[in-house]
Amino acid sequence: MRLNLAAVIALCALFCGAALADSLNVRLVGHFDTGDHTNDVHVSSGYAYVADHISLRVINVSTPSSPFEVGFFDMTDFAYNLYVSGIYAYVANAYGGLRIIDISTPSSPSEVGFFNTEDEANDVYVSGNYVYVTDIDGYLYIIDTSTPSAPSEVGRFDTVGWGFSVCVSDDYAYVVYGYYGLRIIDISTPTAPFEAGFFDTGGYAYGVYISSDFAYVADGVNGLRIIDVFDPTSPSEVGFYDTGGLARSIYVLGDYAYMTDGYDGFRIIDVSDPTSPTEVGFYETGGYARGIYVLGDHAYVAVCGDGDGLYILDISYFTGIEECNASKPEDIAISAYPNPFNSAVTISVNCHSGEGRNPEGGVEVEIFDIAGRIVYEMPVGNGAPVPSSNGRGNRAPTEIVWQPDDNIGSGVYLVRAKIGDRHAPEAIITKRVVYLK
Repeated sequence: MRLNLAAVIALCALFCGAALADSLNVRLVGHFDTGDHTNDVHVSSGYAYVADHISLRVINVSTPSSPFEVGFFDMTDFAYNLYVSGIYAYVANAYGGLRIIDISTPSSPSEVGFFNTEDEANDVYVSGNYVYVTDIDGYLYIIDTSTPSAPSEVGRFDTVGWGFSVCVSDDYAYVVYGYYGLRIIDISTPTAPFEAGFFDTGGYAYGVYISSDFAYVADGVNGLRIIDVFDPTSPSEVGFYDTGGLARSIYVLGDYAYMTDGYDGFRIIDVSDPTSPTEVGFYETGGYARGIYVLGDHAYVAVCGDGDGLYILDISYFTGIEECNASKPEDIAISAYPNPFNSAVTISVNCHSGEGRNPEGGVEVEIFDIAGRIVYEMPVGNGAPVPSSNGRGNRAPTEIVWQPDDNIGSGVYLVRAKIGDRHAPEAIITKRVVYLK
């Protein structure tokens, strides 16, 4: 479902009881003012490494509510983006190219190697001994850093436009090039990369993240675009969401896409159904939200402009329920319609449990609010098996209709169905629903 800005504001009003709100399901727990142009952040081992104008800042975030700086390193030019792997921070340093910084002692980072790019280095990704660097002249560089003090180019691919972001998965590098969209580069032979496929996102593609068979693209004013890249030679869009601002960076973890949206701050999009992404949380940072990193219960956001610096946001609101402890056979499914809903929702559970038998104990449906409190439960009878062509006993779909009581507020709810004995279920499946009162 695609929501425009007015719809998002209306949804926030329903959730929060106000016409306008500065947050939804997200809480600011810490902030460090870098005092300069904060671009990107990467978190590792209790430290946040921040690309901040012409320096690398090292912030201790072991206590998220009290971040403090322990070290810094002055770069030769603008620090656009960075990637931390092991004891090294790899910085895309504009006309300074790629800089490799030893961070084994966080209080005293030091440069150990560099590689000069043809034009301004903009983004960097590390996979094994190779570092992938984009520049503003359209190049993707593949650099061997097995010896960090002597990085060497093994291959490059020349395309068009400004290479804003790169993400590597298996044998492919996924690069976004502004108006030129998503380009998929085959890097199976690092010395001879070539373009395997591309997709015109329609906007100005700033950021990309690969999760499972999907490329999630932060597409500027076009918001979030979700591209099926199961076949890299023929990518296709399966869903989109208008974030309302200028989608810049993206980090995908589990069922959620965490995004920076320029002056519209930080947004959380539920992508459990890639064909129908839905916003479930946000935080208005005030300044221009640019870089993003997610680890555990926190999102780390690099903000430049008014109120610039590192923002540490508590996103544990989305981790209050353990969604699945038991197995989930691929042919057990749960659906909800309509979703979102405003008066009642029909929940349907389809399952089978093996060769011509029903699971002991049937199906039990429970509904939780986003904080993990149960708001509804209904045990459902066994029903009769329906024979199928493969001889297995398939259950007839089990359906219930949930009509929230008057004391149930608008918001995101999690439907959980237990298949079999409630104390030792054969499977647990879940589905999120949105209630608009």
